[in-house]
Amino acid sequence: MLLENSMEVEGPWREVSRRTDGPEDGSTRVASRPPSSSLRAPSADVPSLCRSLPVSISPNRSKGGESQSSSMPSIPNPFPELCSPAHSPVPMGALLGQSTSSAGATHVVKVYGEDGRSRSLWVHAGTTARDVSRMLVQTAHCADQESWALIELHPALGLERCLEDHETVVEVQATWPLEGDNRLLFRKNYAKYEFFKKPMQFFPEHMISDSADVNKGMTSSELIQNLLNSGSCPEIQGFLQVREPSRKAWKRFCFFLRRSGLYCSTKGSSKEPRHLQYVADLEDLNIYGVIDGRKLYGAPSDFTFCIKPSRNRARSRDMKLLCAENEQIRTCWTTAFRLFKYGKQLQCNYQLSQSIRLQEGAVRQGPKHSVTEASLVAMDFSGKAGGRVIENPKEAQHAEQEEGLAWRKKTALRYSLPNTCHGSRSTSIHQTQPWFHGGVSRGEAQRLIEEQGLVDGMFLIRDSQQHAKCFVLSLCYKLKTKHYLIIPCEEGGRNYYTMDDGVTLFIDLLQLVEFHQINRGILPVCLKHPCVCVAL
Repeated sequence: MLLENSMEVEGPWREVSRRTDGPEDGSTRVASRPPSSSLRAPSADVPSLCRSLPVSISPNRSKGGESQSSSMPSIPNPFPELCSPAHSPVPMGALLGQSTSSAGATHVVKVYGEDGRSRSLWVHAGTTARDVSRMLVQTAHCADQESWALIELHPALGLERCLEDHETVVEVQATWPLEGDNRLLFRKNYAKYEFFKKPMQFFPEHMISDSADVNKGMTSSELIQNLLNSGSCPEIQGFLQVREPSRKAWKRFCFFLRRSGLYCSTKGSSKEPRHLQYVADLEDLNIYGVIDGRKLYGAPSDFTFCIKPSRNRARSRDMKLLCAENEQIRTCWTTAFRLFKYGKQLQCNYQLSQSIRLQEGAVRQGPKHSVTEASLVAMDFSGKAGGRVIENPKEAQHAEQEEGLAWRKKTALRYSLPNTCHGSRSTSIHQTQPWFHGGVSRGEAQRLIEEQGLVDGMFLIRDSQQHAKCFVLSLCYKLKTKHYLIIPCEEGGRNYYTMDDGVTLFIDLLQLVEFHQINRGILPVCLKHPCVCVAL
């Protein structure tokens, strides 16, 4: 046994080791050391022991120095992330037992595309839905960067809603059940801020409460526009059917949506305080659209939505199901709910999205100016003195019809060009376009357009399931989806497509879309927004 205070050494320690290449008798060789007066021999009754003594190893020791203890190569650390917390994918809060919602923690966000595939992203605790959308736009190489959004989906309950741009994604995921199929979807939503552009389409006059008419002499459109500019919303009233708690029956009540909350009248449409019953506070609630409400909840119509506490887990007993008569009424209620809850924040989100869109458009176009539909005018270039603006509306309409008929001459010119394989081009050019969705059904096409916002001019083209070799143009107009049959025809030995019984002919679907993006033709509105599905 070696005594604790058997020796004291001043200065640096020298290594004492057993040589493997020494004599066979097992003797040891001790590294030379200058004598020191402070070195004391051990007691006589303690036998002399040969042991390796600790040595302070300098990080800059030379490879061939005399103090090298071993010739074995250094082994790299197989888990460097455990020794380098800054580069570790595991949140530091989880390692230290702290809350993972700290500002420096990172989290995994899994986002699904409409094709069922997913992409995982590392985000910080304060990452917003706008930030995640922009990250996915860049990683998925989307052709356009506008109107993309994150959708919160609860498949078991049939609920979905579009996350606001300022909402924190990690906080939204924290309200999900631990063992559930909830997910985030990445898709288009053209109607996120459409009510700022067309307020009267979202707020019909019969749903605006009389108490909102505080400024007499103003029209409804002026009142709504002033309220939207100030980040507010008019009070909304109307009849909705509500599902009673713990029952499958639905009853019809008159509801009122105000800044103070949601109320229902116990006596018809009376707004007297003694007849109003408080239903919910808007600050702590989220509003969701209901998918297939007839099948899941026995709703009387397809225009079902619900409100539920935003901080609670998604449970059916916490939901209040409401059902409207048509899509316009449901859109009005959901839009007003968003405005009352977030107020000025929505307007800030809209202004920021507009500024980003203008900046990106300026970068793409360079010195050119962006062209909008409002800046287009009818021109006549038939004269020798150059073009002139057609100011007479009837003359402009007649010129539009003549332009449509002139497409026949353009197609003949395109076919007369050398080295053109028009046969193969006409049958395959549309398959590479983002607005072509192949053999989806009528109901599926309607669902895709509804999911992406029901904005005027949203469209897609699909194969007709009832007529062979025909196509269908599905177009959204005034919150409804209309379908137009595209028929192939033959004239002069060449194949064409038409939607107006041969009055206007197109050599392929791409030319048909390009024409109707500028001219309405027989359509109620020009084609503006293609219904796009992106693969992550």
